[in-house]
Amino acid sequence: MLNTAVKAARAAGAIINRAALDVEAVRVSQKQVNDFVTEVDQASERIIIETLLTAYPDHGILAEESGSTHGNPNASHVWIIDPLDGTTNFIHGFPVYCVSIALAIDGKLDQAVVYDPTRNDLFTATRGRGAFLNDRRIRVSKRVRLNECLLSTGFPFRPEDDFNKYLRLMGEMMQRTAGLRRPGAAALDLAYVAAGWSDGFFELGLQPWDMAAGALLVTEAGGLVGNFTGESNFLEQRECMAANSRIYAQLVPLLSGYSKFGSADAKREASEAGKTLSLSGKND
Repeated sequence: MLNTAVKAARAAGAIINRAALDVEAVRVSQKQVNDFVTEVDQASERIIIETLLTAYPDHGILAEESGSTHGNPNASHVWIIDPLDGTTNFIHGFPVYCVSIALAIDGKLDQAVVYDPTRNDLFTATRGRGAFLNDRRIRVSKRVRLNECLLSTGFPFRPEDDFNKYLRLMGEMMQRTAGLRRPGAAALDLAYVAAGWSDGFFELGLQPWDMAAGALLVTEAGGLVGNFTGESNFLEQRECMAANSRIYAQLVPLLSGYSKFGSADAKREASEAGKTLSLSGKND
């Protein structure tokens, strides 16, 4: 299954790289303010779904552009796909974007591929077997002091986002770390945490396809992933935090106040809601 996902990711990457040669000719549509989709996203998603369902016709699909309209809606095996994470970067010619493919089996992440077509970097993971970059084993960083860490994040960009809250959050984090970065592709941010290139990641407003593959990379590289309160049931809670165990423990008290699950009642509710990954397929 991992080999099939790699084949799908590389096929999508080839489409993306061809389009990147003349990015100004790519047709762009706007889903909502500052949220774009291109014909490249759609072509990339089609080739991924075709590759996966040709090999596994009974599997389910949860994809950013088409939701759960493809595959078996009642399948125990569900592929979670972001065909082009970092679309805004892509349409500006800014070379930070990737293909993200994960497989959940009975609600547990089992396989992951994050492919950066600009660098030909292939990140892969299988549950219980470790994480790899181009067939080389990767591990999260070993830093233990937050003030020495480089963290990545994502800035709010939707009209309904709470910009003031995020400014407070970033102001607090900037004073406690060696630096913040905003590359613009959450799946790649998580892959970089897994590789030890950055020491941690946090972001609000994410969807399952933004996080799924990268999350498995991090855990298989020895790190931790959860929501801002440290709960491990994060995939459908629209917030994500990742780091090695020592830094993770230092991030929880800083980020928990910015979580919608910050209260005791809300944390209990989140824990109950997250026990079974619903993978509803709602395409917000």
